[in-house]
Amino acid sequence: MTAFAQPAARAATHRTGIALIPGPSQLTSLPGRFTFDEHTAVRAAPGGARDAAALLRTLLAPATGLPLPAADDGRIVFVLDPALGGLGQEGYGLTVGSDAVLLRAGRREGLLRGVQTIRQLLPPGALSHEPVRGTEWSLPCVQITDVPRFAWRGAMLDVARRFRPVSFLRRFTDLLALHKLNVLHLHLTDDQGWRMPVAAFPRLTGVGGEPHGGAYTRQELSGLVAYAAARGVTVVPEIEMPGHVRAALAAYPELGNDPSRRLTVWDRWGVCENVLGVHDQVLDFCHTVLGEVMDTFPSPHVHIGGEECPTTEWQRSAAARRRAVAEGLAGPEALHGWFMDRVGGFLTENGRRPLGWTESGSDLPTAFTAVPWRAAEHGLTAARRGQDVIMAPYRSTYLDYPQSERPDEPPGQPGGVVSLRDVYDLEPAPAGWEPEAAARVLGTQAQLWSEYVPTGAHAEYLAFPRLCALAETAWSAHRDWPGFLRRLAHHRTRLDALRVPGRPPHDPSHHSPLHPPPGEESGR
Repeated sequence: MTAFAQPAARAATHRTGIALIPGPSQLTSLPGRFTFDEHTAVRAAPGGARDAAALLRTLLAPATGLPLPAADDGRIVFVLDPALGGLGQEGYGLTVGSDAVLLRAGRREGLLRGVQTIRQLLPPGALSHEPVRGTEWSLPCVQITDVPRFAWRGAMLDVARRFRPVSFLRRFTDLLALHKLNVLHLHLTDDQGWRMPVAAFPRLTGVGGEPHGGAYTRQELSGLVAYAAARGVTVVPEIEMPGHVRAALAAYPELGNDPSRRLTVWDRWGVCENVLGVHDQVLDFCHTVLGEVMDTFPSPHVHIGGEECPTTEWQRSAAARRRAVAEGLAGPEALHGWFMDRVGGFLTENGRRPLGWTESGSDLPTAFTAVPWRAAEHGLTAARRGQDVIMAPYRSTYLDYPQSERPDEPPGQPGGVVSLRDVYDLEPAPAGWEPEAAARVLGTQAQLWSEYVPTGAHAEYLAFPRLCALAETAWSAHRDWPGFLRRLAHHRTRLDALRVPGRPPHDPSHHSPLHPPPGEESGR
């Protein structure tokens, strides 16, 4: 993997004010600037290069009004060259001269990452959603080579407990892409809500979609997938099972362990003891739901939860005890692993990779990609079992915790603070791990659970600037906390242009009001 910038390149970054987040692998500052005008055109061959050119045009148009037409003699040149395979799936090379801009990559995704670098090199106003007058749109001349450290760089949004409109999801996707994050993990179902439509089970959203806002249509979700893909972001769906399913049981009691018991969608937070039954009708239900999920989301990975599953109901259920005996299990508590193996096997048979939360590192079948959230050591346990790992330890990645102990912080998850430094200091593949285990780490992601996050503006306040730190942790091989803070101080002006609420890192006493972001009404 290419190392972060050499000392001379870092000095150039500080001297010229080139403040990219995440920091690039190599950056050399050159004399001069490239200036856009109404005649500036883009040259790109059909295919991935033209896709990237279209994205640049779309993203810059609202603020700059620049048409950036396609032309064979365009001074901005996008080149997709398979011979640049050494840059990997997402690496790119960017050369900005005073007369031309050249963006090269071996894969489409690399060009999309380079587009975001061009955006950050422009004056911050270029990121605005509204016209900006009186600004010269120019880039500093630079030579950049940039390759990510990890392939999985993501953020999870809990839209089950608090529904967020698609307009917010699209905006959040744009914010992820700006920071070269490439996974939007949607937590679509839980005890308090079910947001994913399933044609064969309409009451899932009819009943489970009522609390806290509603549900998505198939068209909305498919449109989001396409919108994200155009920006190089994969939408990974999560359907919780066999626990965290109270909303589904309220809609279809026959899926539970006591069909005669009528439940409501849960109106509390925490861990609910109601879980899916283990009879064949439940497995058929899971297959049907996941079949529709796979039709909607082309993501190679599908997350099926698996965490915080009490076995109390299985221990009380004669049917569950019989199932445990029939399957040769030690007891009802072993039904969790059996269930995850059966459902995960269904995904594998259909060409998908099952994802699950792990609470110990050894509680998921080995075919699962494990997402350890309780402790980083659980990631090592899973990796030693031969599982791929996405690191998500809560003390470094749970952004629903307050980001400081200041009394004016908005409410958050009780029990501690996850500071900007906590996120930045996360090491997805610790140096003490043996190389074989470290190689199993796909990357990392942040989690934004929504029990204490009633509005989209609150969600963005909690996400930024901590997602900036996670982006750098996941992308950059070099770690430089003081340098990161210097760059983040300038990067805050970009977030301001995007109307992302937050406390600027250079002014810890400032507390911005939580204005709703564009496209979302207050109080949703």
